[in-house]
Amino acid sequence: MKVLVAGGTGYIGSHICVELLQANHDVVVIDDFSNSKPEVLKYIKEITGKDVKFYEFNILDEKKTEEVFKENDLDAVIHCAAFKAVGESVEKPIEYYTNNLTTTLIVAKMMKKYHVNNIVFSSSATVYGDPEVVPLTEDCKLGETTNPYGASKAMMERILTDVQHACPEMSVTLLRYFNPIGAHESGLLGEDPKGIPNNLMPYIMKVAAGELPCLGVFGDDYDTPDGTGVRDYIHVVDLAKGHVLAIEKYNKPGLHICNLGTGRGYSVLELVHAFERVNGVKVKYEIKPRRAGDIATCYADPTRAKEELGWVATKGIDDMCRDTWNFAKTRMK
Repeated sequence: MKVLVAGGTGYIGSHICVELLQANHDVVVIDDFSNSKPEVLKYIKEITGKDVKFYEFNILDEKKTEEVFKENDLDAVIHCAAFKAVGESVEKPIEYYTNNLTTTLIVAKMMKKYHVNNIVFSSSATVYGDPEVVPLTEDCKLGETTNPYGASKAMMERILTDVQHACPEMSVTLLRYFNPIGAHESGLLGEDPKGIPNNLMPYIMKVAAGELPCLGVFGDDYDTPDGTGVRDYIHVVDLAKGHVLAIEKYNKPGLHICNLGTGRGYSVLELVHAFERVNGVKVKYEIKPRRAGDIATCYADPTRAKEELGWVATKGIDDMCRDTWNFAKTRMK
């Protein structure tokens, strides 16, 4: 298949490109490097021995996006072009809604116009809101989202669901994934955001590397075993493989919804201590007040992914910590 990866040089998108190429698909990428770096394209080729066809711009540019659809006989789209930090979304709701919703509308419009009938959307467990029960299944009702990032993901899901209803020949897959961390085992690809990281693992990595002085742990009074928030951390390579399976197996018309997670939750402090243990480094941290929009516990029931996609997370928390530190050391060379 020829697959457009929107946001394909980002943390998750770059790993998806690697897995698609290794599964012998052709890959087209649109990205504007707003939260990634051009050398990612070189690393993708170094890992796979193959090139992606690359376009540098923001999908908000509808005219340029249409040119990509016009120039390439696309079979499918993987849409992971979105702003993605919970805390930042609370501070910048206008930017989050403008970028995340408009890119989705433009992609859907071009798919309809150029008869591209298969899309996998990178959604998020944040659409479940503050869950009433865990683990979360795909049948859990969508909750009151607790931040603009989660709300934008829920709205993007709704847009694509309505498009599929209006265009029944389309296959729309909503992959609700939990907390991707880790890096490619080569050490070439990983999460290296510009500026101060908004996500936990790259912050741990930069504190361990001496690039930042201290990790802030937001809240130690949640109803969890050690008081810090519990999340389902999933290795980014497992996650990327899930996208390839989704693009290949959820290709029949209809709406498909699938959680991608491990089914196991770890607290913030468990992750910090695992990173220290696996890598033999210290991570200085301090407890800070709770952060707006955060919830106590969230982890997946991944049964459907196993039954329908044949997908099971294969990498554990030690792999995630080891691969992240390997990536950090490669960056520092």
